[in-house]
Amino acid sequence: MRILITGGAGFMGSELVRQAISKGHEVAVLDKLTYAGDLERLQDLKGKYKFHKVDVTNFQEVSDTVLKERPDVIIHMAAETHVDRSILDSASFIDTNVKGTRNMLEISKDIGIKKFINMSTDEVYGALGKNGHFYETSPLDPNSPYSASKAAADMLGKAYFKTYDLPVITIRAANNYGPWQYPEKLVPVIILKAHMNEPLPVYGKGTNVREWLYVSDFAEAMLEVVAKGEPGEVYNIGSDGQERQNIETVKTILKLMNKPESLISYVTDRLGHDFRYSINMDKIKTKLNWKPKVSFEEGMKKTVDWYLDNMTWVDTKLADLKEYWKKAYK
Repeated sequence: MRILITGGAGFMGSELVRQAISKGHEVAVLDKLTYAGDLERLQDLKGKYKFHKVDVTNFQEVSDTVLKERPDVIIHMAAETHVDRSILDSASFIDTNVKGTRNMLEISKDIGIKKFINMSTDEVYGALGKNGHFYETSPLDPNSPYSASKAAADMLGKAYFKTYDLPVITIRAANNYGPWQYPEKLVPVIILKAHMNEPLPVYGKGTNVREWLYVSDFAEAMLEVVAKGEPGEVYNIGSDGQERQNIETVKTILKLMNKPESLISYVTDRLGHDFRYSINMDKIKTKLNWKPKVSFEEGMKKTVDWYLDNMTWVDTKLADLKEYWKKAYK
């Protein structure tokens, strides 16, 4: 099968590229290579995929690429993804996540693709209290510029399915973590700062709850959706209840690294910080017969070990990171 993956040089996209190639698919990657994109993630696959350096907001370049590749399936992963950066400046999130998605949908509707996988997030549902779960039928109630832009992209996909009969499938996934994640998200930030014996920034009191999904499980589930998913449907991809308070996650990482909890530094809470996310994934388990394989404990150990073994790659990101950290953590 010919698959075009936008954002394929990103953290989640690159794992998807890796698994798709391992399953025998013919893969093309479309990526702008922003600060979060890096072909180093695909170095071990050199010569096994086609690459196009294209910005999804550039309609003509996207159109030329899609028409050249003529994919059977498009997996649209390209996005600005970090909530904190969206709070500092939302403009690029609107451009990439809304305009870029519209471009991909518009170009796809006339080329006869079999499936268009539209990548969304559990954050479009808003926030939960201490109890309950998000279902595919839960109303959307985004609370950050990032999640609002993704909700808009999510609804554009639904509109193109209804209006143009474009075979769109929507994916809403839990928080991913694992190797190669750019160190602006919680898990790699904590690993990197603990490694450098710097204060570990934890928002508020650290009681916010996230559901954690190891990236290889996510990519495996996505390919199950490609194979078996039904157009017009929404699928939650979760970790089957592997939830932790942020402070629990931080302490787990510190324990794995043999670092003291005295490194923890509580900082001013994020604006509009959602309290809890939790996905009900009964649909993907029953309809597609998929469930995650990697436990929180196993995944965190694999992730810590990978970063400690790959600090040379992380070091190349430090200049941008240190500038960003000055703005984000106060």
